[in-house]
Amino acid sequence: MGRERRSSSQTLCILEALLEQPRAWRHGYDLSLQTELKSGTLYPVLMRLNDRGFLDSKWEESELPGRPPRRMYRLTAAGIAHAKSELAMANEIHVGKAVRGRA
Repeated sequence: MGRERRSSSQTLCILEALLEQPRAWRHGYDLSLQTELKSGTLYPVLMRLNDRGFLDSKWEESELPGRPPRRMYRLTAAGIAHAKSELAMANEIHVGKAVRGRA
């Protein structure tokens, strides 16, 4: 039986940001500003979440001439459930460590 991997702190940060408005389309740059994650961390996580079916993604054409299209992301129904589950598990682990630290 395989062991389930826990999400990294960076992934949890992205999931938490997306969960604030789960059906809203978000640009990667907007997410990088909110999470303070660098593009080299942010975009690989977004690609993994998208590949696992937790995100929808689409290209949005720029309103300004000469600007390239931008990729937008939002949580799928499975992504919302995954985000809630992962964040709840991370919170339980954090609380458990805090309680054990007081003993």
